[in-house]
Amino acid sequence: MLVAEILKDKGSVVHTIPPGLSLAEACVELERLRVGALMVCQESRVVGVLSERDVVRAVARHGQAGLARPVSDFMTADVVFAGAAESVAVLMERMTDRRIRHLPVLIEGRLAGVVSIGDVVKCQIAEATHEAESLRTYIAAG
Repeated sequence: MLVAEILKDKGSVVHTIPPGLSLAEACVELERLRVGALMVCQESRVVGVLSERDVVRAVARHGQAGLARPVSDFMTADVVFAGAAESVAVLMERMTDRRIRHLPVLIEGRLAGVVSIGDVVKCQIAEATHEAESLRTYIAAG
């Protein structure tokens, strides 16, 4: 399965925040939206990703004072992207190797969606289930 198919199934809604938003306000957004990461955008360009892990690290290092600082101080600025034509296997490898749970997807240079590790695992389980069912059907017919 390809990234484009995942986005077709899950939709292309992307939750974004500006880099100047306070970490406390970003935490409120994470909770309100019930997501594990937010794309940090300046105009229409992704400049970072703020994940729950980034928040935990910020609080561990800076305590409550960190919550008043801007998201740009704590976001992951070295953003790793996915392309629509990439396979789930490629994403799984990239996410595992880099310990990333959320990949923004670019189509023609524009932010088109986000794929999470949960999306990738769900897809792989569906593919394995389909393959097992196909084999059962083949064996039963033989």
